[in-house]
Amino acid sequence: MLKGTNQELARPHNRRIVLEAIRRHGPISRTDVARHVGLTIQTVSTITTELLGRGFIMSRPGVPKGRGFPAPSLEVNPDGGFACGVHVTPRGIEAGTINLSGDVLDRRSHDARQMSADEAFAVITAMVADLTRDLPDERIVGVGMAMPGPFDIESMSFVGPTTLEGWRGVDVQQRLRAAVAHPAFVEWDSAAAAQGELLYGIGEKVPSFYYLYLGVGLGGCAVYKGRLVRGAWGNAGEVGHIPLVPGGDPCPCGNRGCLERYLSLEAYERRKAVVGEDGWLREVAPVFRAAIVTIENLFDPEVIVLGGLAPPPLRDRLLALTADLPNSLAARNGRSNPRVVLSDCDPDAVLRGAASLAVSRVFSPAGGAGHEGLGADHLDMLTRGQEKESVS
Repeated sequence: MLKGTNQELARPHNRRIVLEAIRRHGPISRTDVARHVGLTIQTVSTITTELLGRGFIMSRPGVPKGRGFPAPSLEVNPDGGFACGVHVTPRGIEAGTINLSGDVLDRRSHDARQMSADEAFAVITAMVADLTRDLPDERIVGVGMAMPGPFDIESMSFVGPTTLEGWRGVDVQQRLRAAVAHPAFVEWDSAAAAQGELLYGIGEKVPSFYYLYLGVGLGGCAVYKGRLVRGAWGNAGEVGHIPLVPGGDPCPCGNRGCLERYLSLEAYERRKAVVGEDGWLREVAPVFRAAIVTIENLFDPEVIVLGGLAPPPLRDRLLALTADLPNSLAARNGRSNPRVVLSDCDPDAVLRGAASLAVSRVFSPAGGAGHEGLGADHLDMLTRGQEKESVS
């Protein structure tokens, strides 16, 4: 449970804690917000009065439960802010806008294999401009971009057909900032999808899970008690390069038998052309089950969420392979969820997750390592901008 602090210097943190509580639990009274976040009612009242004035939240009459006037209920104003998500893959670019409720409002797509960075950012500039053209500029929270990981690993980043080959040495964060007219954030696709699932999917009910991302390659990200597990350099949970098959197929990273050489859309398409879909499923079944057990033993999640870019019928067939899993730490009595479930956010997990990179910097202190201050500063910027409008 995210908690606030009653110290005045922590006001930006508290403001985002209150916003997140309202987003998750609204309509909700101020008293219940205070109970959820551990702040005094007076502190919550001060923050919510400010947020109501800025249009980030709305108030509605409370439901009568007895004598007296019921307390008003608060909820996020969906049109109080908008964010743009961009997902770059080796197959092309998808972009879309979401509101503060996480609804996908509009989208664009551009299919092209292995675009150069120059080509990609030119497309991103045009897409974002088109998507945000009719939105109030002062209400655009920012742009989040998701791309294949891992980051900053010489032998794995931008190496091989499941990555953005040719992007080595590109300052992606700086290029995105130059390409769009709004605050910009970059994340690897697995973590962005996990962030989207945390905010808008199973994370509403299950705070600790592992998101297994089946894209052109294979990745993943662990979420523990509502926070993404990042690791020392931000790549924790990247399972695609676990050498799970001894003496197996060579991988562009230099190892043999890496998991994504067998379990990924690239592997699926490559092997399907030879043995058909049924044949690929038979081949990959033992590797997939071993991967599930490995993840369970490493991260001890409440559940593994299977998501990504795979078509729904294929995800359904993969899920069926988990009906009889080997023993692991997850094979415990009294489970309330299956060991593996499908994403609640698909097919938009990555797109919503990418856009939520910007939203989460404003609405959730669990949004990600290294960007906490950007969220607080941008919310202050939005607030100051509206104050100037009200003065003029």
